[in-house]
Amino acid sequence: MTDSKNKNAVETRDDLVAYLASGCKPESQWKMGTEHEKFGYTLDDLRTLPYAGERGVRAILTGLADNYGWNPVIEDGLPIALLDDTGASITLEPGGQLELSGALLDNIHQTCTEVNTHLKQVRSVSEPLGVAFLGMGFHPGLKRNDVEWMPKARYRIMREYMDKVGTLGQDMMGRTCTVQVNLDFGSEADMVQKFRTSLALQPIATALFANSPFTDGKPNGFVSYRSHVWEDTDPDRTGMLPFVFDSDMGFEKYTDYMLSVPMYFVYRDGKYIDATGQSFVDFLDGKLPALPGERPTLKDWEDHLTTAFPEVRLKRFLEMRGADGGPWARLCALPAIWAGLLYHQPSLDAAWDIARDWSLEERLKLRKDVPRLGLQASIRGRTVQSISLEVIELARQGLTARGRLNAAGDNETGFLTPLQDVAESGITPAERKLKLFHSTWNGSVDPVFSECAY
Repeated sequence: MTDSKNKNAVETRDDLVAYLASGCKPESQWKMGTEHEKFGYTLDDLRTLPYAGERGVRAILTGLADNYGWNPVIEDGLPIALLDDTGASITLEPGGQLELSGALLDNIHQTCTEVNTHLKQVRSVSEPLGVAFLGMGFHPGLKRNDVEWMPKARYRIMREYMDKVGTLGQDMMGRTCTVQVNLDFGSEADMVQKFRTSLALQPIATALFANSPFTDGKPNGFVSYRSHVWEDTDPDRTGMLPFVFDSDMGFEKYTDYMLSVPMYFVYRDGKYIDATGQSFVDFLDGKLPALPGERPTLKDWEDHLTTAFPEVRLKRFLEMRGADGGPWARLCALPAIWAGLLYHQPSLDAAWDIARDWSLEERLKLRKDVPRLGLQASIRGRTVQSISLEVIELARQGLTARGRLNAAGDNETGFLTPLQDVAESGITPAERKLKLFHSTWNGSVDPVFSECAY
């Protein structure tokens, strides 16, 4: 086993704090990275893709590598991800969901080009196989027992642990899809303001993107069942993080939170070592049962940071994690709303003014109500629909001020149009699907696979 001392072992907690602080960048260097997941299925029988076989996920990865120059990542002799030279990657979620983790880009025009290029590549590989992909927050038809788990060792470790700490963790892993955007901060104070604002307003994004009303082929009583699933996945590593709103919030406070999150694994010599339930504090002291005598490296800390799943997550950037997966236009809308709010100081200040006086109890209630009620949920006598219209307008002002233009001279505000339509109508994407389910779809979710495919 490799001696961690040869890899710049972490000496103190301060090293962990400094790692997070190293994410601070001047505004001129702020970028955005957009991630989205999607469900693959066979067109003739709507079955979820297996890993192996002529119409499996492995065949999709191989086709993308062969035709478009992606570089395979191999684990135990099997391709489990793809990389390119821009920093983008294509990875597999536990149930075979295909995820694009985009490169760090300057603007949403570039993001949309990236997403569109990716989806064209995926279609070119999948269509000859009779395979297509769907963007929703929760798989509309796949049953839990029918999920085929992908051959990634970290997922096996996580899966076995999930059932010990919640009832819906396997559903989160195998049957959900999201769209996320990663954004930068300039200083610790900037990080704190962005973290607080985006965390408080994350339920607004959940409502605007709500797109998971079906489970096992039937309505489930939610507009964002994906969001509800996170409420019973693992309380040690999910939720609204009340400490973010404390007066002493900063990199140290988040470090202490992550030190309290039980570990999943340690990665050594190409292998995942099961460390479920063990303490990173013990690891710092050289007392981790899974690796007696070893101390962590910064790579171990980086890995550990990926094993917490709050509504907003801090690494050396901030991840917005509240939205259901959806169609192409909404994949571009997510970075638009958050960049518009967080990358323009007047918009950020005004957005924080909306939520600054909400109590912990009010924030938690909003988080709980939105997955079921969507835009009709309320806080302080205001509906989420009303708040969302104000938030979108602030994002529009922010994007206008950013002044990022495409070749035609258009700024980024057009990417907010899908969200403006949802907010003005008061009807979430999920509710539109429910109406179709009870009318022209004749009580079947099957039409979603043809009408809502990429």
